Amino acid sequence: MDTVERAPANLPGPAAEAAGTARDAAGDAPAPKRTRARTTASMADVARLAGVSSQTVSRVSNGYAGVNEKTRRQVLAAMKELGYRPNSAARALKRGEFRTIGVITFTLSTTGNVRTLEAIATSAAHEGYAVTLLPVALPTQAEVRGAFSRLEELAVDAVIVIMEVHLLDAATVQLPPHVQVVVVDSDAGDHYTVVDTDQAGGTRAAVRHLLDLGHRTVWHLGGPEGSFAAQRRTDAWRAALVEAGRVPPPLVRGDWSAESGYRAGLELAAHDDCTAVFAANDQMALGLLRALHERGRRVPEDVSVIGFDDIPEASSFLPPLTTVHQDFAEVGRLCVRAVLRKMRQVGPERGTTLVPTRLVRRDSTAPPPEHP
Repeated sequence: MDTVERAPANLPGPAAEAAGTARDAAGDAPAPKRTRARTTASMADVARLAGVSSQTVSRVSNGYAGVNEKTRRQVLAAMKELGYRPNSAARALKRGEFRTIGVITFTLSTTGNVRTLEAIATSAAHEGYAVTLLPVALPTQAEVRGAFSRLEELAVDAVIVIMEVHLLDAATVQLPPHVQVVVVDSDAGDHYTVVDTDQAGGTRAAVRHLLDLGHRTVWHLGGPEGSFAAQRRTDAWRAALVEAGRVPPPLVRGDWSAESGYRAGLELAAHDDCTAVFAANDQMALGLLRALHERGRRVPEDVSVIGFDDIPEASSFLPPLTTVHQDFAEVGRLCVRAVLRKMRQVGPERGTTLVPTRLVRRDSTAPPPEHP
C-alpha cells in the first residue's frame, strides 16, 4: 500500500516540485523521470502564493491605487517567482482601452516638435498611458491615412497629431472621423480639437517691446513659407507694425535652422537702417547674431534681436537672447487631457485652446543708436 503523502493538486508548480523533493528525502525510490510541459502561471496561482485575493493581484497588475506597499511588494514577489505576466490584450478588452496614445508628426527637426513630443510623453505616462510615435515622411492625404491605419493596427486609443504645416486649414488632409484626435500647431478652425501656443500674442509682445525701446520699425526673419507657426508669426508682426503706424520692411525668410539665420543675417546686416530684428525662432536668431558680429554690427548697441521659443541655451547666447517663451510642457499636458476627455466623452469636440506666451527680456535688446 502506498503510504507516501502526495502534494495537493492545487499547489503551483514550484510547490509540487518541493513536495516531490521531500518524498525523495524520506527514502522513496526515485520514480522514473517524466517530462511535463511548463504551464503558465495564472492570477489565481499568484494570489495563493502571495496569500491575497485575485482582485488584489488584479489591482496590483493594473497599477491601481489603494494597495498598501507591503501587499504590493508581496504580490510583485509572487509574480516574479512564478514568472507571471499580465495578459495586456485581455485587460485591454476588459477595460475597452489599450492605454496607449498614438502621436503622428511630420518632422522631429524643430525645437517645438521635439519639446511638444517630450511633454506629451511625460503627461501621458503620468496618466498611466504609453505613447506610440509614428513619423510621417510626407504631409499628404495618403501618408496621413496610412499612418492612422498603422496606429490602428498597433492598438492605440486615440491620436495626437503634431501638424505644423498648412494642411487642415487648406483641406489638403482630412483626419479619420472615427478616431479620437487632438491636433497641435495647426489652423484647423472649428473642425478639430486644437491645442497651440499664442503665436500672435507672443509676436505682438516682441514687436511692442522693440517699438517701446524707440526703434522706428522692426525687421522680421521669418520661418519657412509652408509652416503654420511661421505664417502666424509673420502675420502678427506685420499687423502689429501697421497698428502702430509703421511701415513693415521687406520680409526675410529662413528655414528654422541657425545656418539659414546666418545667411539671412548677412543680408540684414547690409541694411544700415535695420536696428531691430524679430526672428521667428531662437535657432535662426543664433545664426543672425553670428552674421551681425562678422559684419561689425554690435548687438544690442547697433541692432536689437529677439527670438521665439526660449530654448534652454538662449540665456547662454552672446549676448543672452531676449525671446518669447513657449510653455511646451503645458501644451503637452493639455493635449493629453483633451484626448482623454474626448475618449471619455466629457470634453469639447472641437475648438482651439491657446497656451499663453510671455516675453523674456535679456541683453540682446536696447534702444537704437542715435544715428542709425
